[in-house]
Amino acid sequence: MAKRKLKKFAEVASFHNCFFLSFEEARDNGLPLKGKWHKEYFKNNNPIVLELGCGKGEYTVGLAERYPEKNFIGVDIKGNRIHTGAKTAVDNKMNNVAFVRTRIDFIEACFGANEIDEIWITFPDPQPQKTRERKRLTNMMFINRYKKIMKEGGCINLKTDNEPFCDYSKEVAMENKFEVLDSTNDLYADVSLRDEALTTIKTHYEKLFSAKGFKICYLKFRV
Repeated sequence: MAKRKLKKFAEVASFHNCFFLSFEEARDNGLPLKGKWHKEYFKNNNPIVLELGCGKGEYTVGLAERYPEKNFIGVDIKGNRIHTGAKTAVDNKMNNVAFVRTRIDFIEACFGANEIDEIWITFPDPQPQKTRERKRLTNMMFINRYKKIMKEGGCINLKTDNEPFCDYSKEVAMENKFEVLDSTNDLYADVSLRDEALTTIKTHYEKLFSAKGFKICYLKFRV
């Protein structure tokens, strides 16, 4: 198992679509591509969409396949997870996909102001303990970080199996006067949501939780 992980780490380091940002780099200069993703990596001006805590990158790659007119970047701290999506993108010559291995706390060191159009947060750890509220990815501390890299009016999408976490996230959005565009605590039963990507692209965790009978929640709001 350890050898397999090491092999994946080595491959991720060699992939042209993968980048790593350490604590020291985040503290000092940030990612060299910060503010330059359009010009130096994607070489177009298409919208950039982030998936935070992307895991194996199923959503990043799935969205990129469906929307070739947009660019997609998955962010996760675990290199052995990113390997799956990154290799798929390399093997299929997908030029609108990239991955960044770093902590989401360092997101401002990866992207410049107004560089990001939209964010997806797919099945994050809900951090249910009250004492860990600050670690929830829809806490205002994190949202304020996202706002610094997003274009005005950019949207944040959340998919989760944890209903209390979805309700909490909606409360955060409403308390801060963000426009809630979509909200449901049972995505697959809600016929009002017609976006194909919401129900056809499934992460490893979505498949796992759905198989166990958990309802999938979805929230979209504009910041």
